[in-house]
Amino acid sequence: MKSRAKKSHDILTAARKSLGFTALRPGQREAVQSILDGHDTVVVWPTGAGKSAVYQIAGLIMKQPVLVVSPLIALQKDQVTAIDEAELPSAVAINSSLPIKESREALDAVESGDGKYVFVAPEQFRNEDTFSAVEGAGIRLFVVDEAHCISEWGHDFRPDYLQLGAAIERLGRPVVLAMTATASNHVREEIVTRLGLRQPRIFVSGFDRPNLYLRVDHYADRTAKLGALVHRVRWADKPGIVYTATRKNAEEVAKALAEEGVDALAYHAGLKASERTAAQERFMSGDVEVIAATNAFGMGIDKPDVRFVYHYDVPDSLDSYYQEIGRAGRDGEKAEAVLLFHREDLGVQRFLTGAPNLDPEQVESVAAAIAAQESPATPAEIAEEVDISKRKLSDVLHRLEDVGAIEGTATGALILAEDVDIEDAAEAAAEQQDQYKEHKRERLREMEEYADVSTCRREKLLRYFGDPFTGPCHNCDNCEAIVAERGISVDPNVGTRREV
Repeated sequence: MKSRAKKSHDILTAARKSLGFTALRPGQREAVQSILDGHDTVVVWPTGAGKSAVYQIAGLIMKQPVLVVSPLIALQKDQVTAIDEAELPSAVAINSSLPIKESREALDAVESGDGKYVFVAPEQFRNEDTFSAVEGAGIRLFVVDEAHCISEWGHDFRPDYLQLGAAIERLGRPVVLAMTATASNHVREEIVTRLGLRQPRIFVSGFDRPNLYLRVDHYADRTAKLGALVHRVRWADKPGIVYTATRKNAEEVAKALAEEGVDALAYHAGLKASERTAAQERFMSGDVEVIAATNAFGMGIDKPDVRFVYHYDVPDSLDSYYQEIGRAGRDGEKAEAVLLFHREDLGVQRFLTGAPNLDPEQVESVAAAIAAQESPATPAEIAEEVDISKRKLSDVLHRLEDVGAIEGTATGALILAEDVDIEDAAEAAAEQQDQYKEHKRERLREMEEYADVSTCRREKLLRYFGDPFTGPCHNCDNCEAIVAERGISVDPNVGTRREV
């Protein structure tokens, strides 16, 4: 009991001394304590709730280095800067943006133990030099930031995250901390499974954003919808984000807004990297009022004063929707999240998110190609052996992994599992793909139900994430309409759900 009490005291002392905290936020002490007690830990808290402080404090008390897997170079830079500005031990980042000399210096720092907090992008594990340096550092805590990226059921799925489970094993099973701002029950289960977490302690809180006004407007045709969006953006408090499902729509919306005198730019994956960077920097600095963007405008967008997030097209899931509307009102002030819903847009999402059928014979040929390799094979090497598109190969490999037919190494190479019947594995993988497709359809149905619900929208949204919220919330269009029907005064500047 004394040992636990001492650790608890050390947690607050470390936070005060090095981070300047006067007190810990709800859940931080318990999450840090879980790590110090040797438990794998999952933290699902909203942006700004203090997730990063959990591994920073734990690292201060631990003697060994902390490894942080972070998917974006910009996020790594922000995290390293934050550590450098605090009274914390040194931080080192290893990523593809470093010149050869700086990369070598970073690896040397990791190998020599000079880097207390080591930040890497997941694809860096494919580099044997990087992995050897990390392996020799004696990592005690393995942190997976933006852990939802490992889940195909959530949003922002990143295939490079799938190798992290193998990397954890190769590093001798350090304690694992998985962190994300958004994860439904299904996504949390997949995080645990794919990372190989052992009886993890899971901390979930803060899904409700009471300052965020939720609303859905229904439209009979796209012309009316575009006109309504332009009008709404024109008179809304700014800055704001308009999300679209396609690059074409992002360009169309940005053009329509500009024609109405709104300072707007488009952002999507079809732009050059330099154009995307310039657009993001102008928005973040306040030089541009509105960004019309696909979901490529995602992680790393932490602008506190965004006053609205409007969805011109229906997202593929409530997971994606919640993550995207969460970029509004991070300063705690009032903000709007409005979905402009045109039922035919569901067909566009079905097409964009649809997964191909898997032919068992084709799956069998991929498994056979892996088995024929004398050493672990990379996906690129498999692609050379089998006539298959890159996207379909990715689906085949994921499904073969799901059924335990193949195993990934820490560096992303693949081997056939022992005693696998290739024909049976191919049939199982095809069935697994069918389940995956059905789940994607179910996620879109959940999104449609949210658009059509006549009760409290906040209740519908939060219960999807396992938060037992019960309406009315008094800050969504449906609750507002109920109040108005009962003869209670309502803000005349905000309308009610309508058909146009």
